[in-house]
Amino acid sequence: MSELAPAAGTLAAEPQRPRRQRGLVGEIVDSLAASIRNGQIQRGEKLPTEAEIMSRFDVSRTVVREALSKLQASGLVETRHGIGTFVIQQREAGNFKIADADFSTVADVISVLELRISLETEAAGLAAQRRTPAHLANMEAWLKAFRDTITEDSDAVPSDFQFHMEVARATGNRHFADLMTYLGTMIIPRTRVNTPQQAPEGRVSYLLRVNEEHESIFNAIRNQDAEAARAAMRTHLSNSRERLRKSQPAAG
Repeated sequence: MSELAPAAGTLAAEPQRPRRQRGLVGEIVDSLAASIRNGQIQRGEKLPTEAEIMSRFDVSRTVVREALSKLQASGLVETRHGIGTFVIQQREAGNFKIADADFSTVADVISVLELRISLETEAAGLAAQRRTPAHLANMEAWLKAFRDTITEDSDAVPSDFQFHMEVARATGNRHFADLMTYLGTMIIPRTRVNTPQQAPEGRVSYLLRVNEEHESIFNAIRNQDAEAARAAMRTHLSNSRERLRKSQPAAG
């Protein structure tokens, strides 16, 4: 297990800097990713604990969890609940690729949302048929995490992505989860466009509305109502598309 002590093969001390959450998340991601890619933290090894990373970078638990979520979405690590976060081998993506460059415009983000509508609508239906108590517990945990971050200075992207990831896992078909892992948090429009701040009702009301849509999806899956789950997911992602369009009037 790698330690956070300032020795060879471990994380270096970070210089003092203004406390900007988005910048800090990126610094943690870059530091850990570099340690993984250059072999300082080997495949199969456990990452430092959340508390250790918080101490090293002098950040909140929310910042650390967002950074770990981004690493997980990139395919570098996986989190095993109750155990920790471990380095995994990156999977080959084959010829299919959606890169950062494919999210350069609002139209690009909308195109990916249309892909998600097709993919995740069916995933929600399958999840309603196949979900287990463990799946439901994980979904509820991420719903709570989303609600908790609404009152914080956070875009709630990690908990948003992880809720959708749990729906994919609940299908019992690993290909849904594999594709979601490959796409990562970049599929959440808020990573590209600050729709909450631009929303007429304001950030908090915007995120509360998103949370209500998530809860509708969860309730249908919990009730094992496949058609309602499909409808709730389609409504949620279609609303996301429309909110994005309305927030960017200059985009056409």
